[in-house]
Amino acid sequence: MLTEYFPILVFIVAALVFAGGSVLLSSLMGPRRPGRVKLEPYECGIAPVGLARERFSIKFYLVAMLFIIFDIEIIFLVPWAVIYRDFGWFAFFEMGAFLLVLILGLIYVWRKGGLEWDEPEHRAAGRDRGVFGAARDLEGG
Repeated sequence: MLTEYFPILVFIVAALVFAGGSVLLSSLMGPRRPGRVKLEPYECGIAPVGLARERFSIKFYLVAMLFIIFDIEIIFLVPWAVIYRDFGWFAFFEMGAFLLVLILGLIYVWRKGGLEWDEPEHRAAGRDRGVFGAARDLEGG
């Protein structure tokens, strides 16, 4: 029984030996000339600008989470599409309710501005004026 798994074990051992041997040989035989440029973080060929600790807008994370949520939910459509005929109308109405909830969630997020990258003009205009601009409006000037 275990003899059937022997080729898989040989393959895994061979892969580990090859990977480990490649890393070991490259570290033993490769040149070591560290410099200022070589020690910088690699940024896909683009010179790094600014600090690595730069803060991202929360809108980036919101859009990313929404994408993941809706993407994962859409994955549930594939198995349903494969076997829905076996379950008949029950599966059809269940998936209709599921899609209705998804569409309502998408409409809610869209109306709340969760899919907008830019800030609405009325908010940006109020923020740009600052405290002094708001004080001038109150004084009438």
